[in-house]
Order: sequence, then C-alpha cells, then structure tokens
Amino acid sequence: MELPPTDPNAPILIVESDELLAQRMANDLQGAGYEVAIARDAASGLAQASETSHALAIVDRLLAGGDSGLWLCNHLRSRHTQMPLLLIIARDSVEDRVECLEAGADDYILKPYQADAFLNLIHIYLRPGDTSAPQLRFADLVLDLNRRCAVRRGQTISLTMKEFELLRFLMENPREVLTREQILENVWGYDFMGESNVIEVYVRYLRLKLEDEGQKRLIQTVRGVGYVLREG
Repeated sequence: MELPPTDPNAPILIVESDELLAQRMANDLQGAGYEVAIARDAASGLAQASETSHALAIVDRLLAGGDSGLWLCNHLRSRHTQMPLLLIIARDSVEDRVECLEAGADDYILKPYQADAFLNLIHIYLRPGDTSAPQLRFADLVLDLNRRCAVRRGQTISLTMKEFELLRFLMENPREVLTREQILENVWGYDFMGESNVIEVYVRYLRLKLEDEGQKRLIQTVRGVGYVLREG
C-alpha cells in the first residue's frame, strides 16, 4: 500500500507521546505559518499518514504504546512515502544518528527541544524547490527536479529528501571532487558536531538504488577527501 503523495502545502504531522512537547512544537509551527496534525503513538501516526497527505513528519524515537519511532519510519518508507521524516532523539552519538538514518529518517532533532533550531530545520526541508531546470543529466542517469526522483535506463528510482539533495549536489558538480565538508554544508545546510559517517550512509543507500539492476557505478569514493560523480 502506497501512502498519499507528498503535498508541500499540507499539514506537518507530529507523532509525539509527550503531550506538552507536542503542543509546544505545534504552537511554534503554527506561529511560523504551518498547519499541524498531532498523533500520540506510532499506530495513530501511521493511520493519519495513510489517510491524509502531509508535508513532513516529526517522529519521537521513543513513543508510548509499544511501537517505536524507528518502527514507524521504517513502516512509512516501506509504503513508499516521499515526505521528509525527522526523528527526535535524546542522544547525539554516531550510532544513534546512523540508526535513525537506517530507519529511513532524513534527519534528526536533538533533545532538549530548542525552538529556533527546530524551526530552522523545518524551513530547510520545506523551502520551495528550484524549478528553473526541470532535469539534471549525467551518463545514463536523469534527476527529475520537479518529481524529485531519479530515472536510469527507463526505471524510476524513488528517493528520500536527503537522498535527492545529495544526488542533486553531485549532479550539479559532475567530475568535481567534493569534500565531506562541502557536502555537509551544501546538502545538510548546517554543520554536524563531531565525526559522523552520515555521508557514507547516504552514499551507500544511493549506490544500492542506482545500481540495483547491475548498472555501472557513478558515485566514486576519493579516499581521504570525499566523493565525485564520474564514470569509472
């Protein structure tokens, strides 16, 4: 079962068992001009996402009622949702970040809650896309900027928000070696604190999707530096 298509003007879904935190986030989002829907657990969050289109979902990793936020993100991705998924986490370790990303989340929000950082992150994910160039092309790979998906050898490849942004940055700079710092700054829009293998995780996901039918590798690793989009 596929979920409703993502609508950038649709409400933001908050899945949060802490009623005070959910209401605080909702008030801040509404004050910034966004519409909001709230679910208290994973099951009701999945039900709301299945019934209605949302612009973005914010999910607490630790939810009451049994199923976790990680379970919900995995379930939403398995149903091919394209909306950005942001996980709320309490610890900022590499293992926690990677676990969130592997569950299908695009990014994370760190507790304790800080309104300014929270709203800045929401703005990054919901800023209007650039439709001046509807497609980017490299070799046999096409990135559709309007549909926010990739096409290779006639096969449409679904991408999460961050997968799309990473591939777009690589395709906007073909054959140019891009450092990890450049990628973090231009794709994530802010600096990760400390060492993180978040880029490696996303490159691995992109390679799995782009090379699913045995296609030639296009995203090449430059050891000790970063990545480059080139053939062979």
